[in-house]
Amino acid sequence: MTEPSPPLPTTERRARPRAPFRTRRRASERVLLMGQWVDLVRPEEVQHHIQQAVTEGRKSLIANHNLHSLYLMQRTPGLAAFYDRADMVEVDSTPLIAFSRLAGLNSRGFHRCTYLDWRDHFWSVAARKGWRVLSVGGAPSVGETAADRLRAAWPGAEIAVHHGFFDARHGSAENAAVLALIEDFQPHVLFVGMGMPRQELWIADNYDRLPDCVILSVGAAFDYEAGVQSAAPRWMGRAGIEWAYRLFRDPRRLFVRYCIEPWSLIPLALADLRAGRRRR
Repeated sequence: MTEPSPPLPTTERRARPRAPFRTRRRASERVLLMGQWVDLVRPEEVQHHIQQAVTEGRKSLIANHNLHSLYLMQRTPGLAAFYDRADMVEVDSTPLIAFSRLAGLNSRGFHRCTYLDWRDHFWSVAARKGWRVLSVGGAPSVGETAADRLRAAWPGAEIAVHHGFFDARHGSAENAAVLALIEDFQPHVLFVGMGMPRQELWIADNYDRLPDCVILSVGAAFDYEAGVQSAAPRWMGRAGIEWAYRLFRDPRRLFVRYCIEPWSLIPLALADLRAGRRRR
């Protein structure tokens, strides 16, 4: 087994040019896709939203939709409450972005957004501005490893972690302790990475008790930073085949998600295509 690659040096990361982007989103770029509202944004626009919210000191929730979340929306009570709270909903799925074009909803060439797409931009800003970033999720010790690597690559950011293996039920002593940690740390940005839909349900259940900060559901983000999960090359994400890489790496866990669940979305997809024909 090969050792995971260490994070890129800060100077190498910052040397990458960033494309210009619009700082104001249009109302038409929030679209109804397979029955759910999503925002067609680029990674740079996500980061602009985060920076604005941090500068203004306001609470803002950034969610994401992919084929798995659309499947879960039909079967998970309480999940809709999370998305109803969201100020921005990224599309974390290249196939969904392609479908949005097919349905006539995406005329500006948007692409998918996920933590791995904007991580370097985020951490460069966090380091430069001295943001406090707290991650809740992952197995014990994984978060600490990720935080150590991130501190080495991005000195200036203040990073704290708590594992995701706690009793997350409303009113439990362990949940109260996690909320107290968050309140004490007063993060500018809170990452919650406990897997879907647990992370979304936890955020929805505890939203009113969280301090004013930017809150993001990020799945296995710190697992990637710690090297316990292998991230696909970014060209695979842009090409829409990252799912194949992940399926090859973990077929037992992901076969149903990638090969069975999407079939349940066919009626929703057909409805969108019919609506798209009527708009033309």
